[in-house]
Amino acid sequence: MDQHSIRSVRAGEWRQVKELRIAALKDPAAPVAFLETVEKAESHPDAFWRGRADGASHGRTARQFVAEGPDGTWGGGVTVLVEDAGTVDIFGQGVEQGQGHLVGVFVREEWRGSGMAGALLAAAVEWVWSLEEPVLDRVRLFVHRDNPRAAASYRRFGFTASGRIVRLDSGAEEHEYLLRRPD
Repeated sequence: MDQHSIRSVRAGEWRQVKELRIAALKDPAAPVAFLETVEKAESHPDAFWRGRADGASHGRTARQFVAEGPDGTWGGGVTVLVEDAGTVDIFGQGVEQGQGHLVGVFVREEWRGSGMAGALLAAAVEWVWSLEEPVLDRVRLFVHRDNPRAAASYRRFGFTASGRIVRLDSGAEEHEYLLRRPD
């Protein structure tokens, strides 16, 4: 991961947020890594991307982290959604306890195996652990059953399979992985 720095996105970086998301959705692994299609993402108006960058740049609801190279290019990213107890998650299911939910984990092909994914995960998890009132004790993410490479990466980071499986209308089967706050 030489020379990349990990940081949160800034409100005005909507074009870069859009470009990274489109690149992720064009990746050959996208069908088992993301719930959105490239066609859907490309159909969003600029206002959507502005709102996405702004919403993930500050506050407690969401935060997007990117790996930025010295030339300004983004090698990868991850977004954290904060799910409060008593709300409904992205799958339409009730959230029993407050938690961070990692989504949109992506590293460009040329940076895979470099440690970038681990650095992005570390930044996202550190941010979740830093939140107060209420403190969050766990972070979760979902992995498609046909994405063993991603599952192995998350296990190396310390995530464990919870046993919870979400079956989507498309037939996809998403497995939940959890990371608990260290004592």
